[in-house]
Amino acid sequence: MSRPRVEPVERLALLPSHRATTFLTHGVRAGQDTPPQVAILRASTPIDDASVRWSAEPVREILDEAMHRFDAARTDADAWLAPRLHATLRMTRAEAADPGPWNFLALAVAPDFVLWRHLPAGDAGDGSSRKVNSARFVGAHHTQAFARLWWLAEMFRDGPDYGPAEIAGRQQDMANTALRLDAIDHKPTALALVRVLKGLADGGATRLGDRVNALCTAVNTAGSTLMYEVIAPDDEPDHAALTDWITDAESAPAVPWNRLPEGPDDGTARHASCEVLSRMFERFAEEAPLRDRTRSGSAGD
Repeated sequence: MSRPRVEPVERLALLPSHRATTFLTHGVRAGQDTPPQVAILRASTPIDDASVRWSAEPVREILDEAMHRFDAARTDADAWLAPRLHATLRMTRAEAADPGPWNFLALAVAPDFVLWRHLPAGDAGDGSSRKVNSARFVGAHHTQAFARLWWLAEMFRDGPDYGPAEIAGRQQDMANTALRLDAIDHKPTALALVRVLKGLADGGATRLGDRVNALCTAVNTAGSTLMYEVIAPDDEPDHAALTDWITDAESAPAVPWNRLPEGPDDGTARHASCEVLSRMFERFAEEAPLRDRTRSGSAGD
């Protein structure tokens, strides 16, 4: 399938979800039609901030590089792209919680990336053409094509270190399941999940995706009675350091391709707290029941 030709856009803008969904025709979602860029631009509101951090070109460059690097294994792009998207789009969590810039990215700046990354392989199975789920263009933070990557990096970074986020990005279920959990707003909880995931992967665990889902369910269930913040206390983030990092976007170089960028130096998680929760979550991983695939008709690992 040839990807739609996209005219360059200079600045990001805010595209409301109720307007964005009107552009999600079957043809757009199937990659047969190019989104009506002029109409989308008219439906969008300019961001009232002249900062370079809202420039579209740097984002477009990393997306083009990701599509070039990972065309043979598209899911592998997530681990590479998430830290670089986060370090390029320097935002507060409040700004990132607005679906407007993500809708605009998906429909005005890079609809071709959404199709490249999320168009299902093979036939639709019902005689219709394949198409991308609407939520990849306009959806919740854990499903929308770009929001999910930004929030993956935000929730699993350890201060300026994107290493844990890169590990989380290698397993699809960390984005699909863990990003839905309120518990990962507690940094030691998020990092302990990554530690256990890495241990399972390094140990050659089978059905890794099922194990991640079972672990996330166990962590979420236990979190309804346990207070992870009490068991594993942590420090408040340094909001001034985050503000400085965002302001430094004006003079920051482009993110590196072959090494991880540096995130905001707004505080790292307490090592002892991560250790406590890692041991607890290892037990959860050992005891959590895996999905019975024989009932669902699924097979294999």
